[in-house]
Amino acid sequence: MQKLPITLYRTAQVRELDRIAIQDRGISGFELMSRAGYEVFQCFRNKWPNTRSVAVFCGTGNNAGDGYIVAKLALEAGLKVSVYALANPENSKGDALTAYQNYSEAKGVIIPFQGDELIDEDVIVDALLGTGLDRPVTGLYAVAVQVINQAPAHVVAVDSPSGLNADTGNVLGCAVKANCTVTFIALKQGLFTGQAADYCGEISYASLAVPISVLQEVAASAVRVVKMPLPRRDRCSHKGHYGHVLVVGGDLGYSGAARLAGEAALRVGAGLVSIATRIEHAGLMNLGRPELMCHGVENAKQLVGLLEKASVIVIGPGLGQSDWAKELFTATIKAQKLLIIDADGLNLLARLPVKNSDWILTPHPGEAARLLSCSTAEIQQDRFASVSAIQAKYDGIAILKGAGTLIASENDCAVSTTGNPGMASGGMGDVLAGVIAGLLAQGLSLKNAAQQGVYHHGLAADLAAEKDGERGLLASDLMPYLRRIV
Repeated sequence: MQKLPITLYRTAQVRELDRIAIQDRGISGFELMSRAGYEVFQCFRNKWPNTRSVAVFCGTGNNAGDGYIVAKLALEAGLKVSVYALANPENSKGDALTAYQNYSEAKGVIIPFQGDELIDEDVIVDALLGTGLDRPVTGLYAVAVQVINQAPAHVVAVDSPSGLNADTGNVLGCAVKANCTVTFIALKQGLFTGQAADYCGEISYASLAVPISVLQEVAASAVRVVKMPLPRRDRCSHKGHYGHVLVVGGDLGYSGAARLAGEAALRVGAGLVSIATRIEHAGLMNLGRPELMCHGVENAKQLVGLLEKASVIVIGPGLGQSDWAKELFTATIKAQKLLIIDADGLNLLARLPVKNSDWILTPHPGEAARLLSCSTAEIQQDRFASVSAIQAKYDGIAILKGAGTLIASENDCAVSTTGNPGMASGGMGDVLAGVIAGLLAQGLSLKNAAQQGVYHHGLAADLAAEKDGERGLLASDLMPYLRRIV
């Protein structure tokens, strides 16, 4: 699989990079278009070498121009090519018009799209809309998207699947579901979060030979998280060197959440882990994992000694929202220790918002909505904006979980693409909170612990799913893989 760049950009930024390449570096627009078409052609030839026929769906503008380049290359390679045009190509302008004329002069077939065509070609090239879309797909374009998605062919999207917002990863009404997306010049941030995972397929990157110096002229909007090696341990080190994590949670009936967080912290290398929980659970919680030090705590006064000993605190897993939970929560956030707030800890925080530069918040979209007093749909509308808003309101590091989990600090945003649908089961968030706490306890910064915690957590799930499949994956299944990864 291709190694992708780390930096991500918004579509407006990529347009600026395109302008710099053309105006300041002297690369003609048609040359960039020709290179883009060639990359798409090579992509499907390499992925599906037995391809004999190609259907290219063209809209207007430069995305359609890329499509006409692909069509001409396929024609020259001896493939059967059909171009379905949703607009009169004679009305195209600039480089797109030139690309159309070149295809037409090569005696290429152009079929005005009516909406009732039966598509039986081997490969479909989606060159309908590209990255410039900012409103819902309607009319004949929506019909074309439906036709493409219903066809049995392999689908390759040009720059971005039509109908997908390349800034947010949100579907605008409807979108093409591609097997592969070839994106140009720079990676678009929306291809890596939100609904994009269900529409982009495998993402392939083509720089179009634009010099790296061009990309350096525009600051990236986000970065992809990559695995960072953890520091080697001294031979003479001991448990005291690797931090003491305290997990506060596990109200009646919810002991498993705190137990999962505690073991996860141990599995990634924390020196010590204590759990403050209900008295009813304390004597039972560590039966299967005796390394956990479990304490029955019924009020804030009984929690004080544990808070003092801890170097990192996780509050929220199985905490609930009872009077007991509220009392422990209030005492914990006043402790002036490094904090990870998860689950019901976030729900309690939403009721009385305060700022703290020394905590990491780990909401899923529903919890994020409560933190920002809005709807879950509004959170998902622009996940990048949402996670940045949480960070601005509460300070510290904010994580927005989901496909393409986002991690925001005061000055930047990162996206992690590890993980799979098998993680849609209870307890996964508790494990993540424990992983982050364990890394933080070992000396990683808040930002690095959050980014690497999310990455390692998803990678462990990927390795577990690779062995036994996604469906039926349990949070506790991640434990041996977490240990292997670190």
